[in-house]
This record gives sequence, C-alpha cells and structure tokens, in this order.
Amino acid sequence: MSLMANLYVGSSGMQTSQNALNTIAHNMANLDTEGYTRQQISLGTKAYQTLEQSNNCISWKQIGTGVNYNNCKQVRSTFLDSSYRQESGRYAFYDVSKKAIEEVEDQLQEMNGTEFAESLNNLWTAVQELAKDPTSAVTQSALVTRANEFLTRAKSVYDGLVSYQENLDSSITGIVNDINNYGDRIRELNEDIVNIEAGRQEKANDLRDERNLLLDMLGQYGKIQYSEDALGNVTVLFEGSSFVTTDHVNHIGIDTKLESSVGYATPYWEYAAVKEYDRDGNEIVTSIEGAHIFDLSQTVSSSINTDIGKLKAVLLARGDHNATYHDITESEEYYNRNIAQSVIMNVQAEFDQMVHNIMTEINKIMEDAESNPATMDNSLGKASDFSMFIVSNPDDVIVYDIDKEHPAGSVSTGFTIKNAQVNPILLSDPTTFTFRTVEGNEDIATINALKEAFTKEQYTLNPNVSTRNNFMTYYNSFVSQIAGSGDVYNSIAEAQEQTVSSISAAREQIVGVSSDEELEYMIQFQNAYNASSRYINVVSEMLEHLVSTLGS
Repeated sequence: MSLMANLYVGSSGMQTSQNALNTIAHNMANLDTEGYTRQQISLGTKAYQTLEQSNNCISWKQIGTGVNYNNCKQVRSTFLDSSYRQESGRYAFYDVSKKAIEEVEDQLQEMNGTEFAESLNNLWTAVQELAKDPTSAVTQSALVTRANEFLTRAKSVYDGLVSYQENLDSSITGIVNDINNYGDRIRELNEDIVNIEAGRQEKANDLRDERNLLLDMLGQYGKIQYSEDALGNVTVLFEGSSFVTTDHVNHIGIDTKLESSVGYATPYWEYAAVKEYDRDGNEIVTSIEGAHIFDLSQTVSSSINTDIGKLKAVLLARGDHNATYHDITESEEYYNRNIAQSVIMNVQAEFDQMVHNIMTEINKIMEDAESNPATMDNSLGKASDFSMFIVSNPDDVIVYDIDKEHPAGSVSTGFTIKNAQVNPILLSDPTTFTFRTVEGNEDIATINALKEAFTKEQYTLNPNVSTRNNFMTYYNSFVSQIAGSGDVYNSIAEAQEQTVSSISAAREQIVGVSSDEELEYMIQFQNAYNASSRYINVVSEMLEHLVSTLGS
C-alpha cells in the first residue's frame, strides 16, 4: 500500500471516532429525556486492497484500507417493548376498576363513617321502638322521620354513583381524542422516518424514540399489535382492528345518541359505521352496529387478554345506563351479560334492589294493615294512599331496553330510589296512621309484620349469589362484596404495578443512558481519534522526508 493510501486509513479512523464522540455527546445530552433510547455506532471494515491472488495460499494477500462507519443504531429489546405495553395496559385497566370501587366506598362512607348504615339502623330502631308503644305519637313520628332520612340518604348515595358515572363518561372523550391524536402523530412520524432513511445510511433515531413513546402511551389505552415494514413504517392494530396503516389512520368516533338513551358516550370505528347524507350533503351516522370497538359482554380474563386498556375499563366501570333493581330481576342471562362486569351498574342495581325491597315490603304491610285509615273508613280513599312510600311520578318508565321483548319505555320502574318519596300525608301528620284497630286496640299484627320484614331472610344480592339475607344482613353482605372486590382489584393492580416496574427497569437497563458507561466510551474514542491523528502525522512526516530527500 502506498503512503498516500495510508492517509485514507488514518482519515477514516478520525472520522469514525468523531462520529462516535458526537453520538456519545448526544446520549449524554438526553440523559434524562423521557423516551430516549441509547444510541450506538456500528463500525465495519472498508474494502480490502488485494495485492496478490494465489490458489496455493490459504488466503489472498490483502491490505486493509481503514474503518467504515456503518450506522448509528438504537439499543432496544422488542420483547421487553411488547411486554411493557401489554402489562402497562393491564395495569391501567385494574387501576380504573380499583378507583371505581374506592369511589363506591366513599359514597357509602364505610371507610370514614357509617352514615348510610346508620340511617338503615335508625329505621330498624324506629320499628323496634314503635313495637314498644305503637299508638304513641312520638314513636309514629320517629318512624316517618327515620323512613324519610333513610330514603334521603339512599337518594344521595345513588345520585353520587350517577355523578361518578357522568365523570367517567366525560373522560371518554378525552381518552378517544388522545388515541386519535397518537395515531395521527404515528402516521406523520412514519412518513418522516421513511423520507429520512430511504436510500441512506442515516437513521431517524430521535423520531423513532418519539414513535416508541407514543406506542407506550397507546398501549395504556387498549390492546395493541404493531409491526414495522422494511421501509420503516409501523402499522398498528387497536383491539384487533386496523388503526394506523401506511397511508392513513382509522379514527374512533363517539356516539351519544344512537345507542345510549342517557347520552353516554359509545366509542366506535368511524370507517365501519353506517352513514347517510342529508340534503345539504352532510354526513350522518345512522348506525354503529358492527362498528363497536369492544364486546363488553366478554368475560374479563388475563388468559384471553380481555383485561387490557384504560378505555375498556372506563366503559365497563361506567356501564351504559343508570341501573335499577330491574336489571337484577329481569333474568340471570341479562344480568350476567350487561350488569355483572360493570362496577358502578352492579352496585347501583344491588343497592336499588335493597331499597326497593324495603319500601315495597313496608308498603305491603301498611296497605294490608287492619289499622290502615282507608280500611277503617272507605271514604278516606284507597289503602295505598296511606302507605309509607309513594312513587313521585306514577307515569315514570325506564328509558333503556331490557331486552327485545321489553323495548325502551315499556317497563314501569315501580319503587326505585330515583322515583320514590315518603308519603306527604305522613310527613305532614305522622299520626295519620294510628296503628290502632277499629276496636281501639294496638295493631300488634302489623307491628310484628314490620319487625319480621326486617329479620326475614329471603333476599339475595344477585342471581349469582345463593345466600339469603334479611334487610340488615343484606347491606352487610353488600358492603362485604364491595370490599372483597376492592381487595381483589387492589391486589391485582399492585401486582401489575410491580410487573410493569420490573419490566420497565429491565428495559431501562438496555435503552437507558449510563453516564459512567458513556464516559468510558468517550475516553476510548478520544484515544482512537488521537491515535489516528498521530498515524496521519507519521505518514505525513514520512512523505515529507521522501519528497525532500528525492528533491535534493
């Protein structure tokens, strides 16, 4: 090899060392940048110069021409990336469910007090006190007061649950907008990355970092699958449907009219919805059947990965309407398909069922009582006019479908928390119901029936529970069920948090920048740069010596 050619060997060493030092500086500058991936340069050898070819030799006589800078690559683990995005989505799912249970406990105030339990106990105490002296105006007044207190507190709890449903519903729009924005940005990054990397050795690593961070965040909202093609485009499936393709993004829309009579948001795939155009040419969605993102009737299970993503968790926790006891009494199939997996709807239905049973049983006893004013004097009206609870709006009907045989608006709500109130006649004069028979005796039979109503064990929480309760133990079982669900969700969320943390730590060991390690590389390539520089100086001095010698 000529001395002039040796200059190229030294030059290549200086260039690659400088590129390596630039990469190290870039790593150090992004030491604390979220989503940044450590970069490494890949070096190779330039083409060898062949001096002699002989088949009698083991190898040809060749001389190296220097070092070649191949590319600057990211250091990542596809397995850890995939695991992190799946497990972080699972953690987000159970975190939402855990917080929903905590909200229910706050509404019942079982953690910080016994407000609702106290109102139920006070009603039971009022019945017991009435049994001691049924004809006393004090005990009669106390019964009406406690009944009103009980129903008022029940309404407060139920309204709190409805309010939380509305809060969950309001968050869905933000989640869907985030998902759509992530998809749009991923597609833009795909285009930029392909434009930069096409036909070049250069890698758009910083853009790839942003895209990977978006995939991390997208994985928290739902189950995703993704792949990268030879050009650098990443295509994404969201919940099994095409989301980001090489040239467009299938956006998620939100329906608040077609399927939810209470105006709750229902996410759907815009491309799969049935659309029509009005006279002005405006596009109108007429049906989202077949465009649903989730099948919320599926069993939630880690084994089939149906417990992934914040969006699905919010939809399940919220449900699609304000549940009542009808959702439990309709059928076991309907309950398991539509109510059982929704935290808020299940609590609403079981809570409303308890209050409905109490109101209905007390009313039945008072309507059948010998001491009912209407029974003793037909001119006063119907026996139901003197029951403890009345429907505030007799024409009130439910506004959601129970099933195909019971379309929206066809089923009377009966006594629900929302449409019941204490009889105004008894509120204005609690002694109207005297608990005294025509003969002037105490109506012991009615009093005993009231006491028995609170102690009779004939009520179950839902079709999946066989244990029967009375009014008092029903509430205890109800609270215990909530606490048990809370413990389950909390333990799963904690386990998932640890799983995500361990995967994140393992991933950080690969993608994270270590200042100590980078400083070692910096010293290594600084020495390599200096060595190449000295090599060039030596070759330069040799050339100068030859030129000056030959010239003289």
